[in-house]
Amino acid sequence: MHIPGLTPYGEAWELQRALAGAVSQGAIPDTVIFLEHPPVVTLGRRTDRSELHVPDDAKVDVVETDRGGKSTYHAPGQLVCYPILDLNRHGRDVKKYCRDLEEAVIRTLDALGVEGGRVEGLTGVWLEGPSAVSGVPLASVGRGDSATSTAPRPERRQRCERSAEPGSDRREPSAAGGGEHRKIASIGVHISRWVTTHGYALNVDLDPAPFTSWITACGLEDAAFTTVSHELGRAVTVEAVRPVAAQAFAETFGVVLEELPAEDGTGLWPQPVHAQLAAR
Repeated sequence: MHIPGLTPYGEAWELQRALAGAVSQGAIPDTVIFLEHPPVVTLGRRTDRSELHVPDDAKVDVVETDRGGKSTYHAPGQLVCYPILDLNRHGRDVKKYCRDLEEAVIRTLDALGVEGGRVEGLTGVWLEGPSAVSGVPLASVGRGDSATSTAPRPERRQRCERSAEPGSDRREPSAAGGGEHRKIASIGVHISRWVTTHGYALNVDLDPAPFTSWITACGLEDAAFTTVSHELGRAVTVEAVRPVAAQAFAETFGVVLEELPAEDGTGLWPQPVHAQLAAR
C-alpha cells in the first residue's frame, strides 16, 4: 500500500495502530505503507532531551513515539516504510526482523546503483568510502524529477552479520570506521504481540542538515547523513524509488505486495472496529 502526497505523522501513526489491531486479529493481511511526511522530528523511547536543538522558529513538529531508538528527522524527499507484519509468520525474531529491514534497504540502494551496508554496533544502513560527488556539500543537491538510476550495480558488501537491536547500546561512527561512514537510512521499530509498527526511513532527496543542526540524530554526535541524490550526483524522486523499495521489501520478506492506493477506497483506513481491536 502507499499513500500519495504528504501524510502528517500523527495520521500515519493512528493508521499504523489501527492496522496493527486488525492484523493481530487476522482481520486483514500483513500491510506495508510507503509515504512521505511533512517536516517532523520524532523521539524514540531512548531519546535524551539534550539531543534536541530545534530552533524556536523552525517549521517542524516534534512528536514523542513508542518506537525504539532515539531521535530522527522526517521530511519530504524521504521514503518512509511502515510494515505492519505479524512476526508469527516471519520468524518471531526481533533482531532478524531488524536485519531484514536493513537488507530491504540495501537491496533498494543496490538497484539504484548505490552501495549500502551495515556497520557493526550501529543500526540503519550506511555508506563508506568517498561519495560519487566528491567535494559537493550534501545540502547543495536540489530536488527534482528523475527516473531511477541506470548505473551498473556494484557488488554489494555487508560490513557485518549483526546489527544492533533497536534500543541497544551503539558506538559512535568514529569507533566503527574513523568517521568515514555516511548514514542514508534509519530504522526504529515497535513490536506488540509480535505485530510490528514503525520501520525505516530512506533519505532520497532532501536537505540532511536538520539531522545534525536540529537534533543529535540517533544519539550520534559526529555522524554524517547523506541521500540517494547526493550519492548519484543527480536528483532522484521518492516516486521513482517507491516501486524499487516495494520490490526489494517483497524479495527480502518473501511476500507478494498488492498495491492498494488510498484514493481507491480500499477499506484499510481507520475504522471504528480497527480502533477497538488496537485498544485491546
